[in-house]
Amino acid sequence: MRLKDKVAIITGGSRGIGYATADAFLREGATVILTASSMQSAQKAVAQLKEKYPDSTVVGISPDLSDLKAVRAEFKSVTSQYGCVDILVNNAGVSESTLFTDYTEEMFDKVMDLNVKGVFNATKAASECMVARKKGVILSTSSMVSIYGQPSGIAYPTSKFAVNGLTVSLARELGPKGIRVNAVAPGITETDMMKAVPKEVIEPMIAQIPLRRLGQPEDIANAFVFLASDEASYITGVVLSVDGLART
Repeated sequence: MRLKDKVAIITGGSRGIGYATADAFLREGATVILTASSMQSAQKAVAQLKEKYPDSTVVGISPDLSDLKAVRAEFKSVTSQYGCVDILVNNAGVSESTLFTDYTEEMFDKVMDLNVKGVFNATKAASECMVARKKGVILSTSSMVSIYGQPSGIAYPTSKFAVNGLTVSLARELGPKGIRVNAVAPGITETDMMKAVPKEVIEPMIAQIPLRRLGQPEDIANAFVFLASDEASYITGVVLSVDGLART
């Protein structure tokens, strides 16, 4: 119960890493508000989580994360009912693998609107009551490609480099106000998207990982639980790699 009586908002919480994080936060005693791209997706995830945690509070919302006014309105609606946000997890995002020679401005804008502007908007809206109370935790999903880059889909690694910059910079700015800001950079994780990748593509990837397995959404969720908890009370401005790789 490391997050007992905490109110958490998790964007992109209806599937994959976001859903696993919502599950882990509920297990640890938090009240969870998850966002999804549609109310149908949000309600489906909420129903599944309520079945598993019938005595916990979990709510679904579906703001347009690229619109600050919409995000602020939705967040204020839920916080007026459940209390100030203690923990924000910026997890919503979209990936892209188009070659640069075929990239369009619209493709680039789509990724940046959600992966960067969406993080800014959610952080802006959630942090307002955190600043007033002088406490809170802001977490974001980065990626291993924010460290290594990737050979196609330029907007995705660019957006995750931006998330890292926002994380470190806000940690410096909001630290004196009692707010910790960190990110988790997952490696290759077995989400629905990865399950669709052919076995002959996956196996060489696994061979390059010292632990010889793909990450699970729960591996990333556990890192978020730690960073959200008081156990990480002296950690801020960190982009924590959870990718199974060895480093010198």
